[in-house]
Amino acid sequence: MPERRTVALVTLGCARNEVDSEELAGRLAADGWELVEEAAAADVAVVNTCGFVEAAKKDSVDALLEANDLKDHGRTQAVVAVGCMAERYGKELAEALPEADGVLGFDDYADISDRLRTILSGGVHASHTPRDRRKLLPLSPVERQQATDVALPGHGDTAPAPADLPEGLAPRSGPRAPLRRRLGSSPVASVKLASGCDRRCTFCAIPSFRGSFISRRPADVLGETRWLAEQGVKEVMLVSENNTSYGKDLGDIRLLETLLPELAAVDGIERVRVSYLQPAEMRPGLIDVLTSTEKVAPYFDLSFQHSAPGVLRAMRRFGDTERFWELLEAIRSKAPEAGVRSNFIVGFPGEREEDFAELERFLGAARLDAIGVFGYSDEEGTEAVSYEDKLGSEVIAERLAHLSRVAEELTAQRAEERLGQTLHVLVESVDEEEGALGRAAHQAPETDGQILLTNSAGLVPGRMVTAKAVAAEGVDLVAEPLGGGAGR
Repeated sequence: MPERRTVALVTLGCARNEVDSEELAGRLAADGWELVEEAAAADVAVVNTCGFVEAAKKDSVDALLEANDLKDHGRTQAVVAVGCMAERYGKELAEALPEADGVLGFDDYADISDRLRTILSGGVHASHTPRDRRKLLPLSPVERQQATDVALPGHGDTAPAPADLPEGLAPRSGPRAPLRRRLGSSPVASVKLASGCDRRCTFCAIPSFRGSFISRRPADVLGETRWLAEQGVKEVMLVSENNTSYGKDLGDIRLLETLLPELAAVDGIERVRVSYLQPAEMRPGLIDVLTSTEKVAPYFDLSFQHSAPGVLRAMRRFGDTERFWELLEAIRSKAPEAGVRSNFIVGFPGEREEDFAELERFLGAARLDAIGVFGYSDEEGTEAVSYEDKLGSEVIAERLAHLSRVAEELTAQRAEERLGQTLHVLVESVDEEEGALGRAAHQAPETDGQILLTNSAGLVPGRMVTAKAVAAEGVDLVAEPLGGGAGR
């Protein structure tokens, strides 16, 4: 019997990439591969790259080079790049980075096992030629659901028949399990709601390599959520490039409002969180569902990007300071303690001093829980590259540093406003030294701070605890469990 091949998946970038990695893991496990955590213990290291901004690309290259070093003194025989950077650059990445033994695009995911076996046996699989994935789907959203030959990572095929499944991939009773293998034991997992984006923001290249917007069927999202609940997941986070567009290609732009209560009712799920919301597409009915449905977090990940109208128009986005404030007021009038986060770009071409001051004015009264600030940089293939009135790097760096300090102060103030509030904290880790750490409804994984519980006795990851916020440390909170660690 041939020795079982081992593979490690190294994931960079956003939660969407994490879902894609777990799909790849499911495909590989179903075909007999042994999944290991450390690249040094694997025959092949698969690096799921990020291709969004320069810093993320650098991290991806560094991860590939680090994995390649293992070939000199470890078990690792091959390093393979997948993910957004591999999809976006293809042959160009392969030529610039000969240390990678393979550069595979999204179209290779369905045959990932064969591709890795070819590479491990000394064969060569030609790196793909990048193409504008927006052109692969029909222009009309309602016709896209019929395009079954387009690769959509994370949209989930079903697993093989039970008899063919390795341990850990068994489907639940009833409908077949998604072809997905969890790569950790966190009580939180992301579920893809859709892929791609139809918006044409002038600074963003994502639609060119992720494609046009296409929704997953509600039954698939529900089925995957049920399967995750059976794996011990307590919180699901719905991810895509733009969740507010969900359902438009299925004939119902309000489909998310219908789906959320169904997801919240899944046995074992304690919290449903929605990420990636477009302010221009927010609607009263969606706000109502997000603020009033039991087990749905009143959490708003709103992509504002700026608040000066001139800059927003140059970005091909909509809104201004007053309209954004009105949106926040509409949310907080229904859920005063709702969590809100957003990202902002400073130094966009043509951004005047008064535009920058307008953004600071907006932030000063927005009371956001988490703020991400990024300095503008040209992204090849985007319209903004051709814009005139580019700001100098020193000006951009100065504005970035200033607004980052302001954001840090404002989010710390917002955390202090939450002192005395009763929080529902999902415990994510328990450590003898650090104690119990978790997150409340206003905090998304990785980005928005965390909760330190003062008493960890009897707590385990996955438990939902009712606690009172008693102290703030920057964006993080310290909370005291009520009733000696009350929760479920």
